[in-house]
Amino acid sequence: MDIIFMLIFIIVVSGIFLHFVPIGLWISALAADVHVGIFTLIGMRMRRVPPSKIVMPLIKANKAGLNVNVNQLEAHYLAGGNVDKVVDALIASQRAEIGLPFERAAAIDLAGRDVLEAVQMSVNPKVIETPVVSAVAKNGIELRIKARVTVRANIDRLVGGAGEPTVIARVGEGIVTTVGSAEKHTDVLESPDEISKVVLGKGLDAGTAFEILSIDIADVDVGRNIGAQLQTDQAEADKRIAQAKAEERRAMAVAQEQEMKAYTQEMEAKVVEAQAEVPHAMATALKEGKLGVMDYYNMMNVQSDTEMRNAISHAGKTEKIRGSESKII
Repeated sequence: MDIIFMLIFIIVVSGIFLHFVPIGLWISALAADVHVGIFTLIGMRMRRVPPSKIVMPLIKANKAGLNVNVNQLEAHYLAGGNVDKVVDALIASQRAEIGLPFERAAAIDLAGRDVLEAVQMSVNPKVIETPVVSAVAKNGIELRIKARVTVRANIDRLVGGAGEPTVIARVGEGIVTTVGSAEKHTDVLESPDEISKVVLGKGLDAGTAFEILSIDIADVDVGRNIGAQLQTDQAEADKRIAQAKAEERRAMAVAQEQEMKAYTQEMEAKVVEAQAEVPHAMATALKEGKLGVMDYYNMMNVQSDTEMRNAISHAGKTEKIRGSESKII
């Protein structure tokens, strides 16, 4: 019973020892001529750093001839970086003869960029295809242009430099400006390479993480006649404004006509009212002796004579009209 208890105790102690003391990694490091102390490995365990995440990249860096140490790799891991990818990037930059110190590679990795991809892009440039850019020449014709931008990563500006969306936006802006300065869209169609030369000469890669090597126009299509469409829209707008002003004038004329009708009706009512007062005034004048009977009869004779003259005048006009009509027949 004591022997069994002793064996269990030895196994537990051995398991705890092997957990905190990675003998296999220590032997692998010695075989690769990488000097990592056993207490260093134990300290990694105590700091919750997986020794394999440090030792294996250290062996790889040592075989590649890189000057890195355990403390640098462990500090980068504790900062949240990818140690293995940083070491691979350092090896790739060394093979490509690109000056990339460990501190800069670690900073690029901690900045959230893929440092290995950046080194690979420095050796093998990347082609970025822009979306279709709509630009309008001075004659109002729209051109739809698609470009391919060849870029190379700029290691020195990877930290703090703008990314691909900024490059695409700047290239699109340069295309719009170049086409917009052309007198006719046919000038652009005749020599689309002029767009590449003008846009490339604007220094669009300033402040970005890339270096633009070339801008090639992949496709140019003729779009809508924007100028004619704008003129049509302007004419339609002018027409609507004129119609609105005409309607306003018509409404004002109708209002004035209604006002004149109301005024005429009011005046006619006053005349009728005044005429209704005439007999009463004449009766009052007769009673008061201000108007004699002969004066009254003279006034009536004058009125009758006037009505007769008006009737004769209207009759004469009617006869003339009838005579002219009979002559025409």
